[in-house]
Amino acid sequence: MILWRAMAENLTTEGFAPLRIKQVVRETCDAVSLVLDVPEDCSHRFRYKAGQFLTLLVSVEGRDLRRCYSMSSAPLEDELRITVKRDPGGVVSNWLNDTATAGSELQAAPPEGKFVLDEGVSATAPLIAFAGGSGITPIMSLVRTVLADSERPVKLFYANRGRSSVIFSDALEQLADAYPDRLTVRHHFDEDAGVVSPETIDSFAGDSAAGHFFICGPTPFMDTVENALLSAGVTKDRLHLERFTVAEIPVDAAETQDTEEVVIELDRKKTVAAYRKGDTLLQVARSAGLRAPYSCETGSCGTCMARIVEGSARMVNNDALDDDEVAEGWVVSCQALPTSPRVHMIYE
Repeated sequence: MILWRAMAENLTTEGFAPLRIKQVVRETCDAVSLVLDVPEDCSHRFRYKAGQFLTLLVSVEGRDLRRCYSMSSAPLEDELRITVKRDPGGVVSNWLNDTATAGSELQAAPPEGKFVLDEGVSATAPLIAFAGGSGITPIMSLVRTVLADSERPVKLFYANRGRSSVIFSDALEQLADAYPDRLTVRHHFDEDAGVVSPETIDSFAGDSAAGHFFICGPTPFMDTVENALLSAGVTKDRLHLERFTVAEIPVDAAETQDTEEVVIELDRKKTVAAYRKGDTLLQVARSAGLRAPYSCETGSCGTCMARIVEGSARMVNNDALDDDEVAEGWVVSCQALPTSPRVHMIYE
């Protein structure tokens, strides 16, 4: 686990730094890319891996809000670029699309996320990616990196409602022209072929015995792809998922537990909080007035990792921790529901 510390002069106590917008690129009518300038004194903190994201802290109508946006640039390009798609009801994404201008500043925390290329994977093992809508953002960073840094073949399945929704259309064409023997791109348009089916996924994936699979997009799309690949024999260690939306906690998710209190250790201080039925452990910490670490709130990034040292909890969604970490008592607290009368957790 990596804990970001505010060491550079421009970093706040929570790790946020002011990044100036160098360029605003209109990708589609409802998606914009922002090229960000990182201050020299904290540039080392903003080095990133392909597939990672930034957490932005913005103030909209008097509310301080945090949102995560993936880099669409690749580290080798020596550029920090995020891409944001307008979303119905998306306060921050819509605000950025409407108001972001070159020269203005955004508060950002250093890059995070585990949706990255596996170290030690063969330089010739295929990368097979499935993107839906704005899910192309981290996929684009991964594709660019693999094509430039290895000999691995790349297959990209990109689903959109229609042709006008395709982000990076020109860039994908340029990559296909530059790497005709290594890059395969297949576009799927719901308006022509209906929603993506398991059969379509099977047909595109081909031999499931080889390669690593990266999936990002709307939840229904991701579920279809994940289930199809698992049914085809792809092992979980070769599946990599990045979720953009906060996973909803089912109404009856905590019906069987009778937790009374939660003990939270944060920054070497211990707090005892009463438990309100249905709350995640992160929500308990917030209700107690604690500034617990968090970012994506989908169970994907691992920022809110905590270790259970007494009692038990179960995770509604977990795309960040491996089996060994879970066995050691780690949870992503944004998705963890207590399952014992008393729970003691430590943010380390």
